[in-house]
Amino acid sequence: MTKGYWVSVYPADSTPERLAAYDNLAGPAVRAGGGRLLSRGDRVVAHEAGITQRVVLIEFDSFEQAVAAYESEKYQQALEALPDGFERDFRIIEASEHGLTGGPTMAEH
Repeated sequence: MTKGYWVSVYPADSTPERLAAYDNLAGPAVRAGGGRLLSRGDRVVAHEAGITQRVVLIEFDSFEQAVAAYESEKYQQALEALPDGFERDFRIIEASEHGLTGGPTMAEH
């Protein structure tokens, strides 16, 4: 089984005060779903077309577990606590089984 990750990129105007209600519900929901916070940093160095916005990275033991945690009732309640009109770039991704060498190349995907 390959690990799964939540990757969230928050807009520049996302101050902690605006997200307090969400954070209070999301943390316990993520932990209940088996998630582990790897990064919740505002320190970002952007290259190429990147932008310097807050990035949150959460790890799960499997991709399926990551999807299930997002779809859980507890996490859906946390989403309802986000401020009206709030948008973020949120993705659930599967870890590569091949690492940086061996296996299919980036061009083959």
